[in-house]
Formats: sequence, C-alpha cells, structure tokens
Amino acid sequence: MDPVLIGELLAALMFFGVIGFLLIGFPVAFTLAGVSLLFGAAGLWLGVFDPSNFGSLPNRYIGFMTNEVLVAVPLFIFMGVMLERSQIAEQLLLTMGKLFGNLRGGLGISVILVGAMLAASTGVVGATVVTMGLISLPAMLRAGYDPKLATGVICASGTLGQIVPPSTVLIFMGDMLSGINSQVQMAKGNFAPVPVSVGDLFAGALLPGVLLVVLYLAWVIFKALTDPASCPATPVPAEEKGALGREVLIALLPPLLLILAVLGSILGGIATPTAAASVGAVGAMILAALRLRLSFGVLQATVISTATITSMVFVILLGASVFSVVFRMMGGDNLVHEFLGSLPGGRLAAVAVVMIIMFFLGFILDTFEIIFIVIPVTAPVLLALDVDPVWLGVIVGVNLQTSFLTPPFGFALFYLRGVAPDDMPTSAIYRGIIPFVGLQMVAIVLLFVFPELVTWLPRAIAG
Repeated sequence: MDPVLIGELLAALMFFGVIGFLLIGFPVAFTLAGVSLLFGAAGLWLGVFDPSNFGSLPNRYIGFMTNEVLVAVPLFIFMGVMLERSQIAEQLLLTMGKLFGNLRGGLGISVILVGAMLAASTGVVGATVVTMGLISLPAMLRAGYDPKLATGVICASGTLGQIVPPSTVLIFMGDMLSGINSQVQMAKGNFAPVPVSVGDLFAGALLPGVLLVVLYLAWVIFKALTDPASCPATPVPAEEKGALGREVLIALLPPLLLILAVLGSILGGIATPTAAASVGAVGAMILAALRLRLSFGVLQATVISTATITSMVFVILLGASVFSVVFRMMGGDNLVHEFLGSLPGGRLAAVAVVMIIMFFLGFILDTFEIIFIVIPVTAPVLLALDVDPVWLGVIVGVNLQTSFLTPPFGFALFYLRGVAPDDMPTSAIYRGIIPFVGLQMVAIVLLFVFPELVTWLPRAIAG
C-alpha cells in the first residue's frame, strides 16, 4: 500500500482514537500525548513516521515558556479570581439587581449586564457561571421568575467570557493564528505579511460581544412584554432607595474603571496584553484592599486557583503539541487540506464544515482542548484559502460559546446544575437555554453575512 495513504489513514484514526479515549474518561493532556505516541510507534513500524520529528518538541516547549504573550493568561485569571474571591463580583450583582429591580425583567437585565462585566474581567466561564448561579438564581426564583428563563439567562451570560475580551481563549488563538498566518503568507510568497496580534482579536471580538449582549437583553425585554409573569419586577424598599445611588457608584465604578483601563490600554496600543494584564491583577488587589477584603486567606486561595487553572491549560497545550507533531508528520495536514479544499462552495463552505466539527466537539471537550487540537490542523488550510485570521478567531470563539450552552453536554449547564437547588429539574435548565442557543446561531449567521462586524474595528484602530 502507498506509504502516503497509510500515513493519512493513521492520522485520521489517531484523531478519532483521541476522541474515543476522552469519551472513556481518560485525562485530556495524557490522552493527547499517549495516543499520539502509540500511533507514532505504529507509524514507525509501518515506515511512515520518523521519531526524529519529536526533536522539535523541546524547542516548542521552550517557546511556550518564553512567550511573553502567554504570560497574560495567568495574570488575567488572577484578576478575575481575585474579583470573585474578594466578593466584588457578588456586590456588583446585588447592587445591579436593586438598580433594575423596579422593571419587569430587571433582574434578568442586571444578570446579563453583570455577566458581560465579569466576562471582561475574568475570562473564565466556569467561575462566572458558578458565581452568578450561587447569587442570582436564588434571588430570581424568590422573585417569581420562571426557572427556565432564570437558568437560561445565567448560563448564557456566564459564557460571555468565551468571547468578550480579555478572553483567555482569544489570547491562545491570537498567538497560534499569528504564527500560522506568517507561515501561510510566506508559503504564498508574501514575505512581509500584516501581523496578527492578540490585540487584533480583542478588537475584533468587541462588537460581536456587544451584539450577543444586545440579543440577550432583547429576549428578556420580549419576555417581559409578552409574558410578564415569567419575570416580575422586584421593587426596592423605600428605605433602601436613598442609598441606592451611592451603592451603585461604589459597586459599579471601580471595577468598570479597571476594565476600561485594561482593555483601553490594549486596544489603544498603549500597552501589550501582558502589561495590561499585570495592571489588571494589581488593580484587582487594590480594589479588594479598598473594600477591606484583601486578606492572606483570600490571596492564598486566589493564587492556588490561578495556578490550578493555568497548569491545567498549559499541560493540555503540551500534550496537544505531541498530537500536532505526529498528525502533521504522518500527512494529516495534507488530508485536511484535500478535504476542505475540495468542498463545493469554496472557503465559506470550508469554514462552515470546521465550525460544525468544532461545535460537536464542544459536547465532549473543553474549549482549550478543542482549539489546541483543531486550530493547528485546520487554520493553515483556511488561511491559505484567504480567510481573514481575525474573523476566523472570533467566529471560532462564538461557535465554541454556543457549544458550551447546547444540551445535553454543554459545560455551562453542568456548572449551573452543580449549584442549582436540588428540587430544580435538569430539564428546566435544558429548556431554558434553547432560546439563547438560537440567539447564538443568529449571531453566527450575522458574522458570516456581515464579516465587517469583526474586521472593522481592528482596521479602524490600525488606521
């Protein structure tokens, strides 16, 4: 049999082998590396894989450790966890609930707005969904909200951290797409390609993030007008109204200024994402200290949580590097190129197929696992078809956010199920999220039809 065909067959089987072992329940990082080594050994035995290719791994790992952009990941995680552990996020939720409580659907509106703010400060979906589930869900149920609407609003708002800058997902995608785009452009004869940065992806994701927030708010307002019983008003007691303005100022202004300083410095070109992340981390500690909530216990818990999350992500990245080396050296990238390049419908059809694959992978894999596996394999083909790298990164982020919400395996649903009351049926959570999944689909269609929603702001900032 043709050695090229054998290599491509092994590469395809390796991909499905990884998925199979993950479904059994093996840890992701060890599955990626272990299955890749097994198939690499099979390729060596069949004469289609050279083990010397593993010699590139040390340089890759050193590159990860010395990559200044990736230093922003633990810093942004620290910033978000500090805001959560110091109860600043909790105070923000409670105060915004009072501010909009006099309106039908007011609690839902406040959850969406606070979810957007937490997304712009944490970038960690699990922490945001759990925090809002613990604080907002009991309040919404006590106020008489339809459990389906309450759970849907919380899950959808919590997943905004996938796409709203400074999303850690966008940081990794920006770093990967930057290198892939340079390689693709040089292969096409363009030796001075326009660089792609994490800041470009942050700018490109801003308007789609706002679009999702607007769609969520529109749905809550629609429910308030057509089904008032599902989201009644929760008037603020008269004795609390006098101090409400001061509460809003204290709870809202400091974190909002911190978010604006971090994102504004990145988008304005004043600071790199890493420098801005360090400012955000220090700023979060200052806010906690000003509220007398910065203690050794809080700092210790924040550091441990940050180290845990960061270690998990980077260990997966190391395992994915082994997978990428074996997959590409056995001809898997040629297989993907032939498959996507031969699709009727051109580059949009190729992007649509990749989005569908990533959507279904989102049922069983975490976001980082998906981008570490799929982006290195598919992005070179898509960028060679002249797909805009910033648009690709943003639409991948929105797509993965949708898979995070989709029953029956959406991770956000599991996070909320873990903190929801025992007497709340899981079916209520599943049914409640369906309208928001529909809104996500609307957003994806709009990004396909109007790519300028992503590309306009980065180009405007670049002049």
